[in-house]
Amino acid sequence: MKTKHNPRSVCVYCGSRFGTNPAYNTAATDLGKALAKSGLRLVYGAGDVGLMGAVANATQAAGGETFGVIPVHLMDLEVGKRDLSAFVITENMHERKKVMFMNADVIVTLPGGAGSLDEFFEVLTWKQLGLHDKPVFLLNVEDYWTPLTDLIAHQIDHGFADSSLRELFEVVDTVDDLMKIIAP
Repeated sequence: MKTKHNPRSVCVYCGSRFGTNPAYNTAATDLGKALAKSGLRLVYGAGDVGLMGAVANATQAAGGETFGVIPVHLMDLEVGKRDLSAFVITENMHERKKVMFMNADVIVTLPGGAGSLDEFFEVLTWKQLGLHDKPVFLLNVEDYWTPLTDLIAHQIDHGFADSSLRELFEVVDTVDDLMKIIAP
């Protein structure tokens, strides 16, 4: 893909936990700072825990704009962060994902769990079906997403996906690499 983009808002999918490697938190913090420095609005899941909280707090501390979307049933669990530039409460997860997607120009997935995988695969499937053409990135912090890209290669090798699937997203290893593409 390796194309340049001109986004206004970047949707970041990521864990509501920090994970076991401190590099994940560092990447989330660095991404928040970089978005703010580049004048890009953060769109994310509105939580104040884990990597979600790290990316939002870093964006805010650097003077950036934040747009958070959280379903009512996760307000307590994910500690809904009400001090954002925009704070939207939805009825359910489907609505949350739709609002986040519709308010972003670029999608980035940091390390995360099942929810992050769900979000990544939903936008990837929509792109495969021609429902959007937004850039989709995996931020492969210390090879976190390498098993996922291996699985996608396995699906292609075994005939369950066309090789074009691999062209629908881009893997970047660092926040600097990502920012060189989305905010050159």
